[in-house]
Formats: sequence, structure tokens, C-alpha cells
Amino acid sequence: MSSMEDKDILEIMRADLQRALKKPRNQRRWAMVIDTKKCIGCHACTTGCMSENLTPPDIHYRTVKEEEVGEYPNTGLKFLPRPCMQCDAPSCTQVCPVTATYKRDDGLVMIDYEKCIGCRYCLVACPYGARSSDTGLYYTGDFRDKTYEVENSGEYGKNFKRKSHWHSPIGNARKCHFCIHRVEKGELTRCTTTCLAHANYFGDINDPQALITKLVSKPNAILYKEELGTKPMVFYLV
Repeated sequence: MSSMEDKDILEIMRADLQRALKKPRNQRRWAMVIDTKKCIGCHACTTGCMSENLTPPDIHYRTVKEEEVGEYPNTGLKFLPRPCMQCDAPSCTQVCPVTATYKRDDGLVMIDYEKCIGCRYCLVACPYGARSSDTGLYYTGDFRDKTYEVENSGEYGKNFKRKSHWHSPIGNARKCHFCIHRVEKGELTRCTTTCLAHANYFGDINDPQALITKLVSKPNAILYKEELGTKPMVFYLV
């Protein structure tokens, strides 16, 4: 696929996004498609996400799992990018004792940093390993007050300072939120725009005209660990 065609795909998704934002929030259902045949394991989505959300060194909202396949000497690597699945039937929300993790009316699974008590029940309950606990680590030591590490993160459309427990988000559970702070401004998720292979697709699955809706209906579209009944909203093309 040429670079011009790739650019057109991004423009198509941006147009889909603008159309979705004109609807009431409860009529949208955000979803993501990842084409595993295109993914080259460059981790651009991981680093782009870290930059977007100013995450500390032990927090990765979007990891890329690697698996070696084949037999020596004919071996290769398979890659599986793994964001939060934004499940329709999330197991994480059921175990939170303070309802800090919850599902919005547009289907996004969110974390209220002001409510979270850091019990980590949701980390254990998530079958995808998509959640992390912010233990308060920094990339630097003596210069932390002079670096981007203390800048406010724009997560969830709010500014969260790096403070201790109950003052967000150190001590809390953290995870991918489909860059909702970008999406609601009409911008695609950071992982979608930084993917070098254009293997990521994002949009409103409730829109029959959207590119994302056409992709999930393909015969090679699958759900990761579908048998668990969590109804994930991240689809993989295999």
C-alpha cells in the first residue's frame, strides 16, 4: 500500500470520527482493529502512548507481545499489540470495591483516580494484563522537579499531577483509555497515528458507514480470549 493510500485511510478515520462526535455519547461505541499481518513490532505505538500520556517507566498502556514461530533455522516473530480491550462485559469493574473503575455510556472502561484506593483487585481480574499499578517511579532522580515527569497528564480530558496516593495518580491503577482526551477533540488515538505500518484502526462501531465497522465484519477478524465472555472491543485481523 502506498503512502498516499495510507494517508487516505487516516483521513477516512478522521472523517468517521467527526461524524461519530455529532451523535450523543451514548450512541457511540468506540472500537479498535489491529492488523497483525501488518504489525512489524516497531513499538512506535508503545512509545507514542508513553509520550502522549506522560507515563512513568513502569507503566505501559500498550505493550507489544512477541512470539517466536517456526523451527530453526526457519523462524520468525509474531507481534500482538495489546491495549485495554474496553470490554463490554469487563471483569475489572466487578471487583472494584469503591467503583473507581467503571464503564461509561459509550462503552469505555475508565478509572476515577480520585476514588481508586490502590487495592489492585482490578489488575488481578483483568485477563489481558492490561492494567498496571503506578508505584511512583521516575525516569530521573535529582532532576525530577525540572523534567516532563512532573508535567500534568491530559488523561481522561483532565490534568493529573504526579502526586501521592489519593491525589492522583501515584498509588492508583492505570491503563489505556483509547486516548479519550484526544478523541473527544476530534483527534485519532495516538497509537493509530504513530503506527509505522498503519496496522491500527479506530472508530465508532455503531456507525455502519465507518471503516472500523467494515473491518470487524471481515472473516479473518477475531477477538482475543473471546471464550472468557468479556466481549472485548479490540479486534485482530489474522
